[in-house]
Amino acid sequence: MKQYLDTVREALEEGQRKENRTGVDTLSTFNINYEIDLRDGFPLLTTKKISWKNIVIENLWFLSGRTDISLLLKHNCHFWDPWADENGKVPSAYGNFWRHFPLAGDDTNDQIAYVVDQLKTNPMSRRMGVSAWAPGNAQTSALPPCHAFWVLNTQMDKNQSPYLCLHLTQRSCDIALGVPYNIAGYALLLALFSRFSGIPAGVFAHTLIDAHVYTKKEDGTMAEHDHIPNLKEQLTRQPRPLPILEIDPSIQALEDIEPLLALGTDEIMSLFVLHNYDPYPALTFKVAV
Repeated sequence: MKQYLDTVREALEEGQRKENRTGVDTLSTFNINYEIDLRDGFPLLTTKKISWKNIVIENLWFLSGRTDISLLLKHNCHFWDPWADENGKVPSAYGNFWRHFPLAGDDTNDQIAYVVDQLKTNPMSRRMGVSAWAPGNAQTSALPPCHAFWVLNTQMDKNQSPYLCLHLTQRSCDIALGVPYNIAGYALLLALFSRFSGIPAGVFAHTLIDAHVYTKKEDGTMAEHDHIPNLKEQLTRQPRPLPILEIDPSIQALEDIEPLLALGTDEIMSLFVLHNYDPYPALTFKVAV
């Protein structure tokens, strides 16, 4: 994807060195924006191999609203392990606040159910927002939500036919590791909400507030965390045609997601098939915790 590679170039060429909570320096840039049209193909990065299984399982976990990582572990997905507490729970898990946003007292709000209802009854609404940023949690969490807020929005094409768009505002963006997963994950969500609403999927728009590349210290230490060499390797690779996503016809409504959680990995993946995904070999980037 040209949009992703342009983001890599901008960070490498214009990013300024910053310290941060991890102790690993970054090259940081502010306010990168781009759009990706899902009608051109599904935006799973081709300049390195990405685990499609991990993307599907993680986003089903988000939609479930669960905080424990047992579903992830069942499918051998381990990227949330460093953030889980001794009980295997992640209090700041995105889906928790998507489905149970805290209100006064013990009340909660199911933002996902609201958005699905609005898409069906008032699809031109400009109020279909979903927030993972709950200040009481975010201000004390070990990992407050990075992709903090997203909005669904219905637009009309030149023939006055509707298409569904999604805009993600992301406060903290690990370009090498996180952003490729964020792009594909929210593209999958857009495809699912398109299915739930019957409105064809259109544009995924992405605002990266602090877009950064982890790098070694100026004195050469922490070189094991340096993401620059492999990002430069990606820039030498010519992007290949995007794959096509086929979601099984049995998935038509939000209520169809919960039964999937009891299935095995192969059964789930048979319902979310990527056709013609032909990536370059994977590249390794060490996560800064």
